[in-house]
Amino acid sequence: MDYLYDGTFEGLLTCIYYHYKKEEATGIYSIESYQQNILNRSEEVESDVEKAKTVSDAINKKISREAYEDVYYCFLSSVTNKENIILDFLVFAFKYGRNTMNFYSHDKVLPIKEVSLKVSREVHGFLGILRFSDIEGILFARFSPDHDLLILLVDHFADRYKYEKFIIFDEKRNKACVYSDNYWEVKENINFDNLEYSNDEKRIHSLWKQYFNDLAIKERININNQFQFVPGRYRKNMVEFK
Repeated sequence: MDYLYDGTFEGLLTCIYYHYKKEEATGIYSIESYQQNILNRSEEVESDVEKAKTVSDAINKKISREAYEDVYYCFLSSVTNKENIILDFLVFAFKYGRNTMNFYSHDKVLPIKEVSLKVSREVHGFLGILRFSDIEGILFARFSPDHDLLILLVDHFADRYKYEKFIIFDEKRNKACVYSDNYWEVKENINFDNLEYSNDEKRIHSLWKQYFNDLAIKERININNQFQFVPGRYRKNMVEFK
């Protein structure tokens, strides 16, 4: 049975629940991307918070917290077929329990670890390169990550800017996290076009560019090394590279 879900993490875990409680899954796919075939039957699964919680609790208790984080990070990735990487991993992991993560090089464990590491590295990178600007008293940051990182970044900045109001906008996915007064919320299908910076903010941008250029030692510029630290695809939203 191919289980089709709505693209949410709860929906994915509900499919895992049905794999064990109803009929084994031949695959799990998002409804939007699924292509019908004559070999497998399919069923659309409605997200169920309680069933999803049952699965998440089982992962944490029977396998490990590390396994749960790897599953969640893999889900947030943009990797093709991520749902079935997760399915294969969990089928293996529920069999071997707390010993699972010792099988690092196993073909059911290694793929999810590699994907999780990619997401983790990108999160770490954006913690250092995300740029905020002041727009009418609200800190605003625009970025375009490879993976769906928004929810992984917000707690860090909520702690760092706990007395501010800020918006972090993922322009690739048209979603934003809005924070104010120790509360944050993710908004879907949203856009921020034609934002106007104040004169003071434009002046700060200019000073930051000047500082960035003046700090460099022209005789020791290493372009290849720079791109290792800040890949070109991230630079369009960084003031100093504009």
